[in-house]
Amino acid sequence: MARNPYLPYPARIEEVTVENEARDIKSFRLAFEDPAGAAQFRHLPGQFAELSLPGVGEAPFGIASSPTESDRLLFSIKKVGLFTAELHSLEPGAPVGVRGPLGRAFPWERMAGRNLLIVGGGFAFTTLRALIMQVLHPSERKKYGSLLVIYGARTPGELMYRNELGEWQKRDDLQVHLTVDKSDNGWQQHVGVVPAVLEKLKPSAKDTLAVVCGPPIMLRFTLPALAKLGFADDAVILSLEMRMKCGIGKCGRCNIGGKYVCRDGPVFTRQELASLPAEY
Repeated sequence: MARNPYLPYPARIEEVTVENEARDIKSFRLAFEDPAGAAQFRHLPGQFAELSLPGVGEAPFGIASSPTESDRLLFSIKKVGLFTAELHSLEPGAPVGVRGPLGRAFPWERMAGRNLLIVGGGFAFTTLRALIMQVLHPSERKKYGSLLVIYGARTPGELMYRNELGEWQKRDDLQVHLTVDKSDNGWQQHVGVVPAVLEKLKPSAKDTLAVVCGPPIMLRFTLPALAKLGFADDAVILSLEMRMKCGIGKCGRCNIGGKYVCRDGPVFTRQELASLPAEY
């Protein structure tokens, strides 16, 4: 019998990590209360889940962990409203509901054997982290070609996953370029917006898929930069996480034309979005 899509899995907060200097982005590592729930929850990077708090409500968030990271789930969440403020007040051990996995994942079968260009900005880097962790796992890395990551934030203190970024930059099987809009005295990497760094690096579009996730203003200028570099519309993959709502296409609040972002996405190619109303 299919599981009731409205019924969350019981989970608990196992670990909380502050991700930025402003302390308004925290990562929550969750563990399922029931081993059967952990066995049933099977996701791929690019998907999301609804988190719920008793007496408060629920909200959708991209899954920041890869299936290769045991049976724990990671969500990196910015404090922007009532639900997220309540979530940010919780300590390890607090109960949380997890409903999902939901939505369409990154096109893993199509990505196999291809070079990957990962472009992210701000706290939208969450599901891109999941993608990178999946690709870098020893059992998975050989399935893909080169991996180039460009990640930007307003200041160095707003970059997430700082320890992991440092470890990635030490590896010889990927390139990581970090950039900030405004540097401090100790910053020695790129300074400038993500599209400017993309145009500076000029990655080849040959046999390469670009995966992009970031705020709308970043997407607005990154997409033309990719087109200028020769990336066809069907080679540019986007995640429209900011439009996710109920997760199963029932509330009707995430639609773009005849598509529901939470059900038909949040992952789309630029080619797919070109046939929809121009909202992105």
